Amino acid sequence: MANSNVVTENIGEARENVSGWWNRGRTFLIEVRNELKRVTWPTRKEVYAATIMVILFSAVLGFFLWTVDLTLDRAVLYLFQRFAR
Repeated sequence: MANSNVVTENIGEARENVSGWWNRGRTFLIEVRNELKRVTWPTRKEVYAATIMVILFSAVLGFFLWTVDLTLDRAVLYLFQRFAR
């Protein structure tokens, strides 16, 4: 008789765990939807301006890094030629 009580209790716990998981997931999704309603989304003009800024910054940074790389390459080449035997 004690064995059947243990099995019944385990089944009850399992049902609570599954339904609890389902309810927590549902609550989470409802809260996500509510939070997304409060978000201030950027306008098309703001997105366009930010995109242009990112492209320009990337180009300038790329040019700067290319210049530094070229300068260091020439400096190392000069040092190898100067001190080579």
